[in-house]
Amino acid sequence: MKKKPPYPIKTISAFHQLLKLEKPLHPMISVIEIKPFKEIPLNMPETIVYGFYSISLKKNFKTPVKIKYGQQSYDFDEGVLSFMAPGQISSFDPEKYSSPEQSGWMLLIHPDFLWSTSLTQKIKQFDFFGYAVNEALFLSDREELILTQIVKNIEHEYNNNMDKFSHDIIITQLESLLSYSERFYQRQFMTRRVSSHQIVERVDELLTNYFNEINGSQSGLPSVSYLAENLHLSPDYLSGLLKTITGLTAQQHIHEKLIDKAKEMLSTTNLTVSEIGFKLGFEHSQSFSKIFKNKTNQSPLTFRQSFN
Repeated sequence: MKKKPPYPIKTISAFHQLLKLEKPLHPMISVIEIKPFKEIPLNMPETIVYGFYSISLKKNFKTPVKIKYGQQSYDFDEGVLSFMAPGQISSFDPEKYSSPEQSGWMLLIHPDFLWSTSLTQKIKQFDFFGYAVNEALFLSDREELILTQIVKNIEHEYNNNMDKFSHDIIITQLESLLSYSERFYQRQFMTRRVSSHQIVERVDELLTNYFNEINGSQSGLPSVSYLAENLHLSPDYLSGLLKTITGLTAQQHIHEKLIDKAKEMLSTTNLTVSEIGFKLGFEHSQSFSKIFKNKTNQSPLTFRQSFN
């Protein structure tokens, strides 16, 4: 049976209609209470493509909650916060909505609501909008309370006769919500230091094996996507985690390992600089020499001569 394509939902009003909710009070922003379905809406699509931003706090979907986070599973009783950006795909499983204890909220924001505000470009800088579902933010009770209060403030503002000040007030509250979320993500990185360091070690192992097994430029240089795919993480998440723990992004880790391998080959083999560049995955030796000099302040040939 052919799998159905994702169902596009371009507006917040259309999302309300799909879930058989009342029409939103504002067409570009809405807060929805998450609660068990009394009756699953007919023709509910299995996958949905959002045309708007969605921030969701989900609680008590299963007790205990068993969630795959990166390469490990964790039990959580706290709230799980997830982020979706326009154009991303969300899967819907009605069985997950069958628990009578299920609760939480969804904050929906249409991109047009952000035009000519401080968040027009800034919202794209929050990496968690690129994270996969298994990279959700797990909140403590205190953190959940902080974010829920901000969402209540937003809901209160658009529920009470919006005036010329309301838009700016909501944008300020939304910016605060995203900033707190970023802070809590950093906390999550740090408190998972053991598993985070395991990922750092795995990155080092992947790169070491990659450069040890190279057989010419047909392999190409390893990419951030290559590392992320092997670690079952998104590229943005991996770079953010590595930056927090080591101070280097995933791309910088690749370059560090590349230079280490280049130094080894320059000092222990008789291969020419061009041959080394080719084996490391460069199509042109000039590109290899350029990045080597940029990272070491000397050319590959100068480095080699220092051993003679």
